[in-house]
Amino acid sequence: MNRRTVVLLSAVVVVAGVLGSFARAWWSGGHETVAEAAAARLPDDVPAFYRNGGKHLAHFASDPDRWKNREMSFLRREEEGNHFLDLEDLDNKKLPATHRYDALKMIYTELKKEPNKVGMLPYAIVEYYEKLVVGFYDYRKAPTNTSIPMKCLVHGGTLAHYTGDAAMPLHTTRDYDGLNQPDGTVKQKGIHAKIDGFPEKNKITPEEVCRGLEAKKIDDVWVHVNKFIEESHTHIPKCYAFDAAGEFDKPTAESRAFILARVRAGAQLTLDLWYTAWLRSEKLPNHW
Repeated sequence: MNRRTVVLLSAVVVVAGVLGSFARAWWSGGHETVAEAAAARLPDDVPAFYRNGGKHLAHFASDPDRWKNREMSFLRREEEGNHFLDLEDLDNKKLPATHRYDALKMIYTELKKEPNKVGMLPYAIVEYYEKLVVGFYDYRKAPTNTSIPMKCLVHGGTLAHYTGDAAMPLHTTRDYDGLNQPDGTVKQKGIHAKIDGFPEKNKITPEEVCRGLEAKKIDDVWVHVNKFIEESHTHIPKCYAFDAAGEFDKPTAESRAFILARVRAGAQLTLDLWYTAWLRSEKLPNHW
């Protein structure tokens, strides 16, 4: 761990009781916006260190992209499939509701495909949700232990990255950066960057994103997450229609409202998973 990381993590404890303001972060680096917007709408029964940790959650929300650094050959390979799920590549099969190793087996043996090209997004979401549940349990048992808030914020921020990915429709399709044509060409290449950069260029703020959001308990996290990804997938045609009309290059009220709605969907999913993790932690059995 380098000195900068130590300083950052130490600061979490120092400012845990201080209400953080919104950071100036957008979609191009902008998972921060989703995380900070969600933190602003957490209910009062969630611990204050977490409700007030928006800036820290925002920072940690960008870590999964840092882990794809090209020099980190082992880490990059482990991480790359966590950010998407190409639903077309499942051939109408359902992913196992158990763990990622069953999914790896299914994709390799039944689908005859490469898991890191199909994607592992729902597993990344649920795994970090469960890590947060465990962290919140530890906080309930030892609320004065200053190490625990730090790990809760790290796990929750990482989770927010993947929920933000799930809200971006192009993270649910093999046509993630253009429509692949039968002749091998790609139509509308570059669309991915246009959508990623849209909130920053068009000043979609965390304040705007969080307006009116309310935390809701999720009954079945696995089912909810997969339904969310499937619903996100339905917005792909609209993405390509807006792009074809030039409405991401020169935004209209309609294209801005569309992107804002997707960012808000990501913030809502993040908020609900954080809140559900806190509620579930109350009845978690002892670790050992």
